[in-house]
Amino acid sequence: MSNTGGRLSGKAAVVVGAGQTPGETMGNGRATAITFAREGARVFAVDRDEESLDETVRVIRDAGGDAVAHLASIGAEDACRDLVAAAQSALGRIDILHNNVGIGAGDAGVSSLEERSWDRIMDVNLKAMWLTCKHVLPVMREQRAGAIVNISSVAAIAAAGSLVAYKISKAGVNALTQSIASSNARFNIRANAIMPGLMDTPMAVDAPARAAGRDRADLASARASRVPLGHQGTAWDVANAALYLASDEAAFVTGVLLPVDGGQSVRVG
Repeated sequence: MSNTGGRLSGKAAVVVGAGQTPGETMGNGRATAITFAREGARVFAVDRDEESLDETVRVIRDAGGDAVAHLASIGAEDACRDLVAAAQSALGRIDILHNNVGIGAGDAGVSSLEERSWDRIMDVNLKAMWLTCKHVLPVMREQRAGAIVNISSVAAIAAAGSLVAYKISKAGVNALTQSIASSNARFNIRANAIMPGLMDTPMAVDAPARAAGRDRADLASARASRVPLGHQGTAWDVANAALYLASDEAAFVTGVLLPVDGGQSVRVG
């Protein structure tokens, strides 16, 4: 893989959610895994979708990068414990944990949201992220170094319509990230979150378009019209932000909630 600068040279990175929803564009997790590998990291790629995961690893390896696939669904603590042990065995250490898993299907307003949908969104978006962090932190503490990057959402701080559980789960991700940053700074462990806005990814555009029987281009255009910059972001925008936060360039940056949203959060308030 062509190394554009080696900003992660020698680093061992776990990317959870390295596959993606089927669609026309690139997903955040896959773009981040590819970007980390391009910048010299050895990537331990985790996803529950074997076919999609294998495609991510294939893209990295075909370009000369270093990646290992690990099939797991991180909703159970044993799976998170096992993936950290497997990553340590494969990579020797864990310098970076990138948490990209998140869902919103089944969400609704407060009075119409069903309990099972609330529980599933909270389990996937917040509980699972806590569990991966819980089991990576002892490794990083022993190393006395590490960088955690969690994918939140601008929905955590902005109006999110009827996405009640999604919004609350992402607000929880922000709080979790800042708690980790505060309590682990003495171990030289940094934790930051990225809050993507309206992104042109398969999960955000293709999947809702299919579910609603709507033309993808129309939905993408409607989303773009809501962004101050006039267009949606791409997975590479998220990946580039993650690269910075995971790299030594951000050695003095921790507890940050970084919007990558084309200016959408500027409208808050």
